[in-house]
Amino acid sequence: MVAMATKTQRNERRSDALSKERIVEAAIEILDADGESALTFRALTARLATGSGAIYHHVANKNELLVAATDDVIARAVTDVAEETDPREAIRGIASGVFDAIDAHPWVGTQLSREPWQSAIMQIFEGIGQQLQTLGIPERAQFNSASALVSYVLGLAAQYSAGARLLARETDRSAFLATVTERWMQGDPANHPFLQQVATQLPEHDDREQFLAGIDLFLAGVTTAG
Repeated sequence: MVAMATKTQRNERRSDALSKERIVEAAIEILDADGESALTFRALTARLATGSGAIYHHVANKNELLVAATDDVIARAVTDVAEETDPREAIRGIASGVFDAIDAHPWVGTQLSREPWQSAIMQIFEGIGQQLQTLGIPERAQFNSASALVSYVLGLAAQYSAGARLLARETDRSAFLATVTERWMQGDPANHPFLQQVATQLPEHDDREQFLAGIDLFLAGVTTAG
């Protein structure tokens, strides 16, 4: 009787450890530490101390696992916005949440830039769209407004994705931007007067603040259009 109880307890612990949620959590840990190339079912079985069959019971392949991991990260970014928040602040909160998610998990940017119809993008679109409705944007303008805002957010994802592919993880941001600034300053002032005017702001600018300033410009525009 004691042996059966012990066996049941072990099975319950094993079931908990091998839930889909735990598998996704482990996948996120691997992705954050070593990137997409490191996410293999062999790496997962080693981290979870289990067999591959137990993982395949919950997740069919690596692509499905990447989708689930991205959904998990984006869901937290979108649903963390309080329901009672002013719609403008809620949209700002969703956008900043997605920004922070991509900043903390660069692989999410790569995933979001792959398929425009994936569920994580639908979450972002729905979250922003609901707030535009609350804001009172006319129905005829809601789709275009939501599309513009989501496209701006996904532009960030594509930018981070490209940066992750082209630059080593240990790249010093300040040094890199200083190099870009120097390149801008070497151009012909007659051909690039604006770039040379703003070049000195590049090394010290804050990406997050600049991104949210863009959201504010969009919100000012859609409010006027509404």
